[in-house]
Amino acid sequence: MSATTAEARLMVPAERVHAQILAILNSWGMAEDLAATTAEMMVETDLLGVDSHGISMLMTYEARYREGKLDLQARPRIIRQGPATALVDAGAGLGHPVSVFAMNLAVDKAMQTGVAVVGVRNSHHFGAAGIYARLAAKRGAVGMVTSATRGISMVPTGGAVPVLGTNPLAFAAPTGRNPPFVLDMATTTVAAGKVKVYHLNDRPVPAGWVMDGAGASVTDPHLAHEFVMQRPEGGLTPLGGTPEMASHKGYGLAMMVHILGGTLVGASFSPIRNRTQSEKDPDGLGHFFMALNPAAFREEGEFEHDLDEAIDVLRATPAADPARPVQVAGDPEETARARRLRDGIPVPPALDRHIRAICERGGAAYLLG
Repeated sequence: MSATTAEARLMVPAERVHAQILAILNSWGMAEDLAATTAEMMVETDLLGVDSHGISMLMTYEARYREGKLDLQARPRIIRQGPATALVDAGAGLGHPVSVFAMNLAVDKAMQTGVAVVGVRNSHHFGAAGIYARLAAKRGAVGMVTSATRGISMVPTGGAVPVLGTNPLAFAAPTGRNPPFVLDMATTTVAAGKVKVYHLNDRPVPAGWVMDGAGASVTDPHLAHEFVMQRPEGGLTPLGGTPEMASHKGYGLAMMVHILGGTLVGASFSPIRNRTQSEKDPDGLGHFFMALNPAAFREEGEFEHDLDEAIDVLRATPAADPARPVQVAGDPEETARARRLRDGIPVPPALDRHIRAICERGGAAYLLG
């Protein structure tokens, strides 16, 4: 990043980012309580340092709103359930409110039955999977989240064109004295939104993230963004590296996630949807939420105690570079959250221009600057 770009970047307090998101969602006519939940999840995502899935997603959400695909009044509706399962229809609304509802429902059931799964269908993008897994951990449950995706960006092992999405997977477990263990990952080398962040910040993309149609690595951030978001050839590499380097594991993991977050709940598969649905049809995404009550297996507090000890051992591992101590999943996000609560959420100039334009088109007040 150039010094000029760094100097021009806004550092916005979380409260103001929340107010900005809420103002835009309200200008689109989203129900007040649903907008409040959505804004809360988006700001929390930015605080955790996941810039690809927070306020920067408003550009995509505006496109879905203008296309008439979103029902911003839709409320989660349980259409099938048993003691340890439920299927929820999102009503073609944004994925954040239904995901909070579904994860909490899964935890409620798991506290009674030991383990529970809640599936969601007829949804849209829900942000970062990890924020919902964290909801389970905060309530003392182990949480796992997967989702189908709208975009087609992953080039399968041995392929030349993208077929699968980034298909996220998140897992969180509660602790006693440490922050929760939280793994939040894409099944591609990085999420598509991460390339968007490099594009917005005009920073070179690391080699191995994006390939062109001939299988060569793309590092120019704007060209990489084109291959991921616009061009029919090339795209993101599967988890594990370039298709030449990777085994089928990353590619297979992406399919596993789609089976849980898509096929199981009756959601669409991106390549098929793009051939069969009209431009006005909702995205039809599916999500998967599992909660597990540690008390079904251990005496109260034993699970959390043992996990704390395991985390302590990992953190005490001698570091190859003393300046970079060993961390566990969730540590970088907790560090980012503390820093951003203190210093503000970074908003690069390109994103700020997009937010200003969204405000102008929707008649919302611009509040970031």
